[in-house]
Amino acid sequence: MRIVCLDLEGVLVPEVWINFAERTGIAELRRTTRDEPDYDVLMRGRLKILDAHGLKMPDIEQVIDAMGPLDGARAFIDSLRETYQVVILSDTFQEFAKPLMRQLGWPTLFCHSLEIAEDGRVADYHLRLKDHKREAVKAFRALNFQVVAAGDSYNDTTMLGAAHQGILFHAPDNVIAEFPQFPAVHTYDDLRATIDKAFADLG
Repeated sequence: MRIVCLDLEGVLVPEVWINFAERTGIAELRRTTRDEPDYDVLMRGRLKILDAHGLKMPDIEQVIDAMGPLDGARAFIDSLRETYQVVILSDTFQEFAKPLMRQLGWPTLFCHSLEIAEDGRVADYHLRLKDHKREAVKAFRALNFQVVAAGDSYNDTTMLGAAHQGILFHAPDNVIAEFPQFPAVHTYDDLRATIDKAFADLG
């Protein structure tokens, strides 16, 4: 059996935090895992910014409700699922993902969760497992699956390294430069061709 593991934000849907930053005008919220390798540092910073500006979960939900998949994402994932098992491995949160998963046809998603206070404040976040993307890929391989993974950010690189083949998709120049071992592509057609070739090479 063959599994394709994909990141969500930046690969299939826009970055939620960047969209939220644009909506609120808070430039600091544009920082993502493309910029900060330490996810805890990134999330603790986001929670402090939300509190400082009095922003709560309903404010974020308004932005998510107006978002949709990236152009071509739904057709890409539908086509991919005709040939391979597809699992979305994301550092997003269940509370963010549901409207986006609906628009993508409900693919399988592994992600984290938020702790929301009674007044709607985002009080904390809870990881399903530290480095869960890599651990999921390792588990799939232990079950004798062939695994190809694609992502765009620092927090995807351990997942890519754990797969039989990792691919950078629409990644920023700094990530591409630091991880030259992974082929870098920028369109869904090229991503599909690279995935197919990777599995063909595995035999």
